[in-house]
Amino acid sequence: MKKILSGAVAAIALIATPAMAQTNERHYAGTANVNVPFFGNVNLSGGITNPGPLLGLALDAVVENSQTFGTRYTVQADAPNTTGTVENISLQFNLTGTVPKDCSFYSGNGYTSNVRNISFGEIGIRAGNNENVNQAFDMVGPAVADIDTLTAGCNFNNTVKLVKSDVRGLVNAAPGGYDTDEFQDHIPYQVVATWTGVGTGGPAVGTGQTLDVSTTELSDQLAQGAWRSGMHIKITAPVAAKGLVAGTYSGHTTLTLTAS
Repeated sequence: MKKILSGAVAAIALIATPAMAQTNERHYAGTANVNVPFFGNVNLSGGITNPGPLLGLALDAVVENSQTFGTRYTVQADAPNTTGTVENISLQFNLTGTVPKDCSFYSGNGYTSNVRNISFGEIGIRAGNNENVNQAFDMVGPAVADIDTLTAGCNFNNTVKLVKSDVRGLVNAAPGGYDTDEFQDHIPYQVVATWTGVGTGGPAVGTGQTLDVSTTELSDQLAQGAWRSGMHIKITAPVAAKGLVAGTYSGHTTLTLTAS
């Protein structure tokens, strides 16, 4: 009997939850008609479960004072109810950080490095006494400069722009007097920049991009999405249409990368 009762108690402990505390249980068993004060004759055949308070007290007295009749089993269990609200939890953590807009172009050690001062040296002309008159003093061949960097780009939508200092190209600032039908004081040149990038339409795989400022243009620009790659800039001054007046021909081209 003791093993049966301990097993019942253990089962109750396993199923008890904060939301449903175990209520008091009181069970009487016996086979007899018992005269209970204030209630009269009570039949205990088959048992009585959870009688009211007064009947329970009366039955307690009958059972406890009897050596020959009946028995009683009681169990009481309770625990404090849960405080707060029982619920599932879903929490959103908002993380933020800021990346500054930036453009980069490696142009040698030192930001003001003299490597950006590019000299063609002597621009050769046809100076032989035996040159045909229509070729005398003409450029011998094109003047070419190549600029390469392995690091260039911007980390946001940006504009790549090339601007010449003069639409005429390289200009002789002191040409003296000359026959304009036969000579010129400027050398037009073309600037072409190439790199791997994307347009501004949305994320995409980078492809070859080209920005071409022709010999007759002052500037040009190209809108880009974020990109990073090497960049090649080629400057080509083709043979001038007329003979060149002596002197120094100069000019400059400005590359700007501007994150928008």
